[in-house]
Amino acid sequence: MDLAGRCHCGKLEFTLAWPEATAIPARACGCSFCRKHGGLWTSHPQAALTVRIGDRACVAEYEFGTKTAQFLVCRDCGVALVAVSRIEGRLYAVVSVRALEGVDPATVQAAVGTDFEGETTADRLARRARNWIGTVEIVAG
Repeated sequence: MDLAGRCHCGKLEFTLAWPEATAIPARACGCSFCRKHGGLWTSHPQAALTVRIGDRACVAEYEFGTKTAQFLVCRDCGVALVAVSRIEGRLYAVVSVRALEGVDPATVQAAVGTDFEGETTADRLARRARNWIGTVEIVAG
């Protein structure tokens, strides 16, 4: 099943090849950035993601804390569309469920906020490598 998403102004968009035609799990992250932005993320290790950036100048890459993930945020409309993490040379990602277009809300199963405070950097990267989208391509125009 192919899913599409974009920021509010449409300068950043993605296509997500989702391996299952079932519910979309969503996780409300408990970190301060996600709490302030209402971050609700999804991923599947067998999914494939293509992020298209119309103009590279429109993207802000924000990172904080352990600096092991970068949030791709539209400079024009402020939507945090995708978070990426480079682990052992490979790019992994999660996408904002709130940015999905044309998805029946009944197919999204939101989990309670997850707090990863106290998780070691090694454990964090291992969790992402297991659970995040493992095929990621970023195309800038």
